[in-house]
Amino acid sequence: MDERSIHLEPGWLALLRDEFEQPYTRQLSAFLRERRRAGRRIFPPGPELFNAFWYTPPERVSVVILGQDPYHGPGQAHGLCFSVRPGVPVPPSLRNIYRERHDDLGIAPADHGSLVAWARRGVLLLNSVLTVEEGKAGAHQGKGWERFTDRVIAILNNGDRGLVFMLWGSYAQKKGAQIDERRHCVLRAPHPSPLSAHRGFLGCRHFSQGNAWLAARGAVPVDWRLPPLAEAERLVAQPASSG
Repeated sequence: MDERSIHLEPGWLALLRDEFEQPYTRQLSAFLRERRRAGRRIFPPGPELFNAFWYTPPERVSVVILGQDPYHGPGQAHGLCFSVRPGVPVPPSLRNIYRERHDDLGIAPADHGSLVAWARRGVLLLNSVLTVEEGKAGAHQGKGWERFTDRVIAILNNGDRGLVFMLWGSYAQKKGAQIDERRHCVLRAPHPSPLSAHRGFLGCRHFSQGNAWLAARGAVPVDWRLPPLAEAERLVAQPASSG
């Protein structure tokens, strides 16, 4: 991939620069170019592809939430798992996340689906696969993104701070199999999709459990509140280094 087109926060770019020189990422880049030439709409748009690494610098990460691949509807995906742009209808899985957050912490559902505020507070919202095609869930699985995000998880796993990993669904749990549970807090639950949320995601209490684990180690718990829509729109536009 052309480094000039890679929109990563400098700390992440320093950690991941070598990955962009690997044969698999060059093949992935060629695949994406070919799909665009074929007229396929790819989500999220190019400038938002690495938003998870733009809003959450590595030194700020305290919680990692793993997703699978981006939303495949127009205007939804913007580079953060489970999140949508301000003003886009809240997807069903995110509605269940809001429901669990309310039951766990008493926080009312937001009037939008943007999780940028969480990302800026140290929650890395990482999809395993970073691109998708319109109307084709999983269209870019097996093309190289999984290797890239495995490298991200390895960097976090081997870091000098204990982190909270929230693994929702079997896909995320397999993806997180490499995490050292002696050093990190690994929380597992079914996926928040309406198809599986009632099997144990609802009632998992991951928000309070993760915060309790962080606090017990002297780290700052996550503020899981979200701002109103107008403030959410402003946060999207701020540089990553802003508070």
